[in-house]
Amino acid sequence: MSVKAKPMTPEEALDPSRALVPSVQRVNEVRVRSGFWPKLRRTAARIPFAKQLVSVWYSARDPETPMAAKGIMMGALAYFVLPIDAIPDIFAGIGFTDDAAVITALIATLGANIKSRHRQQAEEALERLKD
Repeated sequence: MSVKAKPMTPEEALDPSRALVPSVQRVNEVRVRSGFWPKLRRTAARIPFAKQLVSVWYSARDPETPMAAKGIMMGALAYFVLPIDAIPDIFAGIGFTDDAAVITALIATLGANIKSRHRQQAEEALERLKD
């Protein structure tokens, strides 16, 4: 027998503390943790937004980043990692445009959470990938 959940009010749905369901956050974090670096290694040379993407990775893993921002960042990173996409990554030239749009929107809204140390870590990580 199932119990019906009380529907959320619009105000509750917009409340950032309620919008990020912990189970979804955990699933995204696991997906990102296992798939981010392998996909980045395969694609870094082809994506012009690699530095921004890796900066988001480091910000999402930083204990000082607010939990709500981390949840949104993990969702955006999971979108990059997952093979199911609005525009599949296998299409040359346009395959990563949707991923770039997601990361650009994320940086536009949560850019204050991406610190200079995250950008520096991203530069260093991308240099190591080139070697």
